[in-house]
Amino acid sequence: MRKRTAAVFLAPFVLLFAGFFVTPILYALAQSFTVVERSGLLGLRGQSTRFAGLANYGKALSDPGFVDSLGRILLYAAIMVPLMVVGSTVLALILEAGMARWPRFFRTSFFLPYGIPGVIASIMWGFLYAPGTSPFTPVLSAFGIEIDLLGPGTVFWSVMNIVVWLFVGYNMLVVVAQLQSIPRTLYEAARIDGAGRWGIAWRVQIPLLRPALVLITVFTIIGSLQLFNEPLVLLPVSGGLSTTYTPTLTAYHDAFNGNDMALAAAESIILALVTAVLSFGFLRFVGRGRR
Repeated sequence: MRKRTAAVFLAPFVLLFAGFFVTPILYALAQSFTVVERSGLLGLRGQSTRFAGLANYGKALSDPGFVDSLGRILLYAAIMVPLMVVGSTVLALILEAGMARWPRFFRTSFFLPYGIPGVIASIMWGFLYAPGTSPFTPVLSAFGIEIDLLGPGTVFWSVMNIVVWLFVGYNMLVVVAQLQSIPRTLYEAARIDGAGRWGIAWRVQIPLLRPALVLITVFTIIGSLQLFNEPLVLLPVSGGLSTTYTPTLTAYHDAFNGNDMALAAAESIILALVTAVLSFGFLRFVGRGRR
C-alpha cells in the first residue's frame, strides 16, 4: 500500500521529468549522429536523413569558433565560480553578523535582481553600457579614463557584471539559510573561548557552510557554462561579441541561422559533457575531501 501511494505521488514528477528533460536529451543525442542531405535546386526536391557517426562531433571540434568559445566559457567559469561563491558568502556573513543596519532591507534588496528576467536585465545594462546613454562613461571620462564598456577588451567583464548582479543575491540567501541553521550555542561557546567576529566567522561559520557552498558552486558551474541570454541581447550593440562567443550561442547560430540542427545538437552534447565532467568532478573532489 505504501509503495502504491509513493508511486502515485511520484508519477507526475517522473512523467514530466521524462517528457521535458530526458526525452529532449535523447532526441538531441540521436540527432547529433545524423546528417540531412538535400537534393535538387535549392534543396527543393526533398531531403533525406542518414547516419553520420561522429562526423558532426568532428566538425564541431575542428571549428575554430566553437573551440575558442569553449575556451572562453571555461575561463569565464574559472573566474565566475570563486567570485560568486566568495561574494555571496561575504554578503551573507556581513548581514548575519549585524554589521549592516536594516539587514532585512539589504537582504531583500540584494535578492530583488534575481526576480528580473535575464533578458530584461541585459537590455537595461545594455543602455547603461552603451556610450551614448551610459552614466558611467562621462564619470570615467572626467578622470581621464576613456573606455568602451561594450568593446572587445571589456565586454567579457561587462557580461560577468550582469550575471553577478543577477545571481549573487540568490546565492547569498542560500548561504543565509545555512547560517540560520547553525546552533546559537556554538556562537556562545566561541565567545566564551575569546573568539571575536572574525574568529567566529572563520572557525565556526565557514566550516559549517560547506553544504551551501558546495550547492552554489555546482549551480554556478552549470550556469556559467550555459551563458546565453546576456551575450545574445548585447550582440547587436557590442563590437566585442560574435555569434560564436559562447558554445550556446554557437549552437543557436548553427541551428537557426545555419539550418544545421545535427551540428547544433553535437555542439550541445559536447557542452553537456563538459558541464557534467566539471560538476561531477567537483562533487567527487569534495566528497573525497570528507573521507
